[in-house]
Amino acid sequence: MQKYLIALAAAMLASTSASAADLLYEEPPPVVVPMGGWYLRGDIGMSNQGLGRLEHPLFDDVEIHDMADGGDFGSAPTAQFGVGYQFNDWLRADGIVQYRGKAEFSGADRYGHNEDDGVVWDGTNAYSGEKSEWLLMANAYVDIGEWYGVTPYVGAGIGASRNTISNFRDVNFPTRGLAYADGAENWDLAWALHAGIAFKASDRLTLDFGYSYLDLGDGKTAKIHTYDDSVTNTPMTFKNITSHDFKMGMRYALQ
Repeated sequence: MQKYLIALAAAMLASTSASAADLLYEEPPPVVVPMGGWYLRGDIGMSNQGLGRLEHPLFDDVEIHDMADGGDFGSAPTAQFGVGYQFNDWLRADGIVQYRGKAEFSGADRYGHNEDDGVVWDGTNAYSGEKSEWLLMANAYVDIGEWYGVTPYVGAGIGASRNTISNFRDVNFPTRGLAYADGAENWDLAWALHAGIAFKASDRLTLDFGYSYLDLGDGKTAKIHTYDDSVTNTPMTFKNITSHDFKMGMRYALQ
């Protein structure tokens, strides 16, 4: 009987010690990583730009006008900075300011008239110049799931582009005519479509590799002058400037 009492007392003591230990030790709360929050972004890239057409009133003043070379822009670097907000694990939005570097322009046309034996070409024009932009845009994105830290996404944006045309020159070789226009800028509506992939490098840092199609609206030169200022004409209009952009950058979560 005494052995049973000793065993019972030992069991009760062990139980009491375990309960006291449980009171002294508590499980740490689980770490919750927030899915939403503000972030900063920065990107660099290259633009591959196109032009719808050139427009000028003189094109309609001749009997025959033909764009021998409709005109095109070279590639140019881009750089942007923005602030965004991650609403949840699939929806985010940001606003960006982007500088688009100077892209070289070249184009050519010819003009003439009809005679009995066919078309007579009276002259040609070789055009050159440069174009750059400041772009302000608000964007929204949908992140399409995550696979091994990689997240594809699509998006769209709308904003305004300050299009600058500078160093415009018009050389008419057959007539030895020379004309120029000073630099000029104008604001126009801009919109974009985006796609890309993002890689989560850490809890806060995400690397971004993206593509954007942009419509930047129109650009204009200042008034066109002959080099002796004997003739002044209305500005040349660059209609429907577009671009295929490729860029890489990073997003840093602030919380």
